[in-house]
Amino acid sequence: MADTGPQTAAKPDNTPSPSSSDAENVDRANQHSIILHPQAQPTGFFRKFRSSILFASFALLLSPLTYLYPFTAGTPVDPTDYAERTKCVLKTTPLIDGHNDLPWILRIELQNRIYGSKVDFEKRLLGHTDIQRMKQGMVGGQFWSVYVHCDTAVKHFEDPSWVVRDTLEQIDVTKRFIVEHADYLQYCADSACVRQAFKTGRVASMIGIEGGHQVGGSIASIRQVYELGARYITLTHNCDNAFATATSSVAAGGPDNGLSPLGYEAIKEMNRIGMIVDLSHVSHQTMRDVLSVARAPVVFSHSGAYAVTKHLRNVPDDVLRTVRKNDGIVMAVFVNRFLRMKHPEEASIHDVVDHILHIASVAGWEHVGLGSDFSGTPYVPVGLEDVSKFPDLIELLMEKGATDDQIRLLVGENLLRVWGAIEDRAKKIQATGEMPVEAEYEGRRWHLGVKDAPYMLRGSREKAIKAGAADKPFMFNVDDDGKHNPLEKGV
Repeated sequence: MADTGPQTAAKPDNTPSPSSSDAENVDRANQHSIILHPQAQPTGFFRKFRSSILFASFALLLSPLTYLYPFTAGTPVDPTDYAERTKCVLKTTPLIDGHNDLPWILRIELQNRIYGSKVDFEKRLLGHTDIQRMKQGMVGGQFWSVYVHCDTAVKHFEDPSWVVRDTLEQIDVTKRFIVEHADYLQYCADSACVRQAFKTGRVASMIGIEGGHQVGGSIASIRQVYELGARYITLTHNCDNAFATATSSVAAGGPDNGLSPLGYEAIKEMNRIGMIVDLSHVSHQTMRDVLSVARAPVVFSHSGAYAVTKHLRNVPDDVLRTVRKNDGIVMAVFVNRFLRMKHPEEASIHDVVDHILHIASVAGWEHVGLGSDFSGTPYVPVGLEDVSKFPDLIELLMEKGATDDQIRLLVGENLLRVWGAIEDRAKKIQATGEMPVEAEYEGRRWHLGVKDAPYMLRGSREKAIKAGAADKPFMFNVDDDGKHNPLEKGV
């Protein structure tokens, strides 16, 4: 190619002429040389897309390293800096705890009087839970348990009890507590709200009922507590109920009868309305029975792995595999006796890691979560003393080899996926026109009415009289002198 640069005056050439042998050496060297032409311009496709091609090539070169080097604000994170990796994950993914019993502490310690009390939840308190430590623990979402214990006076599922009343009071105080701390907490009734609350820096706060006894064995009550804001019901607590068999009954030597006939109907209705079915506390056969008929994913809000610790409260491997097929989730618990049954006093954060890793190995990382039971259990593992310690658990899991993506699934993405699937399934069921379930406990005793009630159908009066309907209503009369007489025979 000719030189097209500016011409300059020729200088006298004082260099000696090369010999013929030198010329031959130069010719041979030129045959193996690359000649660069500074003014040469790329043409065609490469010239048009040169920048894009170079950028894409650089991105492909780096892509294998993103697993080891997550980026934050343009700066790679050292993969062995587990604390920084944990912060990066929890700043972008809400850590959702499946079970915290603080509302029960409000009941037994404050009698649900949260206004004007000496308790400042924004300061560090004794116990496991306060807002200050929730911030330190980078908690992004919390299912608050509105637990009420089993009524030991109830010998028959139809016996009257205060449990439903107290459950309503617990829902009430939980909602009031959330509103009282609205700068940090936000009540959520659906999965989309969790992400919205997280974006605004508030802890998404949901309500879970810890036991079917708390709805009085009534499917109608299930519908009503859903309307009041409860979003999961643990099918049993530490007592059998009209729906199912509890683990505690089997542990005491009772038969594992699994799900009752009414329990099957309850699962059907919970799936229809979008109430999350929680299988913590239920017997192993109840777990299997529910999973055999569930039309939506299920949740274990606070349970461990039975293969790691053979406590009946934990989940067997065959159930873990079925949970995987069901697309559900098992949220690892922090209760000492479920972690180390024989030596609970030795339980530590490492035991929780073992349970999480086992659940993940059998069911998959897509089916494991966190369900502490803080403020409920008196005894917690060394290293997980309160809600501020969640990051320590995440760091230890990373040290064991968990990737950032797996941690995101564990802390929140799995639960949000499961909850969203339950909501979607409910919408599809309702779209078919399926009617609410009207089944009742087979031993249900109904009011008989009175023989002169304004019945709608022929034959109803005769049936009522035969069943023992009262002659007169439960009322008092006024005589001719205006005197009120004592109550007469009631219904």
